[in-house]
Amino acid sequence: MSRCRNTVTLGIAAALAALGAMTPAQGVGSTRELWGDVTVLPGREGIVEIAGYEGDALGAGSRLTLTAPEGAEVTKTPLRAQDYRGRVDADGDSASYTWAGPAGGRPWQGRSFPFVLAVPADAVPGTRLAGCVVRLTDSRGTFKDRGTCAVTVGLPEPALTRPASGIALAARPVTGGTAYPGAQITVRYEDTKDEGVTGQGPELGTEVCTATAARDGGWTCVPSTPLPSGPGRLQATATFNGVTAVSEQIYVAVGGTGRRGRP
Repeated sequence: MSRCRNTVTLGIAAALAALGAMTPAQGVGSTRELWGDVTVLPGREGIVEIAGYEGDALGAGSRLTLTAPEGAEVTKTPLRAQDYRGRVDADGDSASYTWAGPAGGRPWQGRSFPFVLAVPADAVPGTRLAGCVVRLTDSRGTFKDRGTCAVTVGLPEPALTRPASGIALAARPVTGGTAYPGAQITVRYEDTKDEGVTGQGPELGTEVCTATAARDGGWTCVPSTPLPSGPGRLQATATFNGVTAVSEQIYVAVGGTGRRGRP
């Protein structure tokens, strides 16, 4: 099947490579507390970057600690930079970075600090996991700043498996695939002359049919009106509990003697 992916997803490995050098926090104000946010798919890992401290300089032994939200675990402290020491607790409930550099440094200002969080496979998409807390202490353990992080469970990408590419289709082909059970599915069509991703090109892709994913994840629908003759692209969008995900596109060619129910 001929396909193209319209969004580039950076994996954990690529993200960790980018974090080899510490990233300056953008738009940090003097009154902003520690903060970070991330969306993670069920059963996967994601990186939350904590930033926002603009208080007094803290010397050697000062520590930034993140407590994982309910149901999640911290698995890594991937920052590899001089004088920072990362540590993950044995139970995965929390992790920290400790500054081991010179006393006169400003190790926590204007920088972001990555923590890798693992979300359980049974987490419900759209749920915001409660209890993610961040705190900063000096070398004596005295509290200096605090904050939170928003960890949202993402929606897995739907699959669009029908119709098949490379064959002539009737104007109203059966479309179908799989998605998270209960997700609302919208299939859109876009002419190949309209450059860009469906829904993000010069014009919004035309909605052709909708469905709801069954308990086993399967779904099908048939366009309510005929698709234009010639080449085009189809893409499915899944929505569930306030979060959205899109499938890969498939290229289709409408015309000829294809049957509506042909796979």
